[in-house]
Amino acid sequence: MIQQIQIVGIALIMLALLHLIFPRYFNWKKELAGLSIINREMMIVHTFFIALTVLLMGVLCISSANELTETTLGKRLAAGIGLFWFIRWIVQFTGYSSVNWKGKRFETAVHVFFSLFWTYVTVLFWWVAFS
Repeated sequence: MIQQIQIVGIALIMLALLHLIFPRYFNWKKELAGLSIINREMMIVHTFFIALTVLLMGVLCISSANELTETTLGKRLAAGIGLFWFIRWIVQFTGYSSVNWKGKRFETAVHVFFSLFWTYVTVLFWWVAFS
């Protein structure tokens, strides 16, 4: 279980770093130009803090896997992290239109991959929390 937590930690750090390419990949300079300043800034700032949260979760998983699995506080943190990723799993299906991925090979693969990843991470953390 500890090794799985650490592997998820590495994956979360990689996911956090992936956010660095979002502005270029999603062409934010052009796409966000029509937004008001506050909406443009909120998009950028919120993306930064999501990436930071995911990064810190990854660091926690790598540095404190034993504590997450062995202590009461760790199990409570694992329950909260599991809840976070479960809500993210729900948003995968309710927050994004299927127009974004249906009929598009790469986007469908990304959708399926992250749907499975959110499922795995949720189950893993809840397993740790409630076992």
